[in-house]
Amino acid sequence: MSRPRVRLVVTADDFGYCPRRDEGIVEAFLAGAVTSVSLLVNGAATESAAELARRHSIPTGLHANLSEGRPVGPARRGASSLLGPEGFFLGKMGFREAVAAGDVDLPQVREELEAQLSCFRELLGRAPTHVDGHQHVHVLPGVCQVFAEALQAYGVRFTRLPLERGVGGCTWLEAPARAFACAVERDARAAVGPFSRHGLRWTDAFVGLSTCGRHMSAHRVSGALARVLEGTLAGHTLTAELMVHPGYPSVPPTGGCGEGPDAFSCSWERLHELRVLTAPMLRTRLAQDGVQLCALDDLDSKRPGEEVPREATLEPFLEPSLL
Repeated sequence: MSRPRVRLVVTADDFGYCPRRDEGIVEAFLAGAVTSVSLLVNGAATESAAELARRHSIPTGLHANLSEGRPVGPARRGASSLLGPEGFFLGKMGFREAVAAGDVDLPQVREELEAQLSCFRELLGRAPTHVDGHQHVHVLPGVCQVFAEALQAYGVRFTRLPLERGVGGCTWLEAPARAFACAVERDARAAVGPFSRHGLRWTDAFVGLSTCGRHMSAHRVSGALARVLEGTLAGHTLTAELMVHPGYPSVPPTGGCGEGPDAFSCSWERLHELRVLTAPMLRTRLAQDGVQLCALDDLDSKRPGEEVPREATLEPFLEPSLL
């Protein structure tokens, strides 16, 4: 059976985290392998990254950060439920645990999100093309509601729904990574309601949890797209997002969001992703699969009669992953 036509947005996360990561991301964009980036406004290289985005006309969104480094909003001036005793965010798992325990003040989340949106506008002179969440914090229970409210108030329409169909059956993922991916998928499924009620849009499908780091290859990316689009009608044009984290690995102490770069950013896996993305094999495989790379702005300019990313198109994909 022939596959549906796919318009694929390739988004590089963590832009502004460090100059070396940014160098690799820009290299991938100029090679046509990345089509948009998500900027950390509290990153160590935020200002230089914004300049790179302007210089190269890179479609840039906000990578909303509530889990790593220092805040940019009112929380930085005093005690906050978002911060630990040293004045840093609570961390990838620490923030999740605090949200689950009911220890996070959601109005403080809204204030920080609004401060990051304002900071983005100051840096780029415009609103972000999209807003997603660093370490997927934007789909957490409660957080997703205030996130959607803030985006609606700022006139931002596009977000990421990190719901990768079938990720629970990806046996090549190590147990902790698979458990985290399944948790993100469950949170994303629950965030559909709040996102829809506030008019947010996202691509029809998402890939990236199963293809991160060492697990990325042309074969895996192609297979992941086939998996998440399984059961759709041939001849239809669908939209998908591939989340990636390429770059030249960070070298401490340069980088990070106030605490120095983490192990993820210093890993050789960032360079592995850059090499896979820019190698001819991936582009050739995607072309053979009927996949066309594009930016979110391109999705907005679809011709009349073509599908556009919206909540309603997501229903066929909202089936439970294999656990």
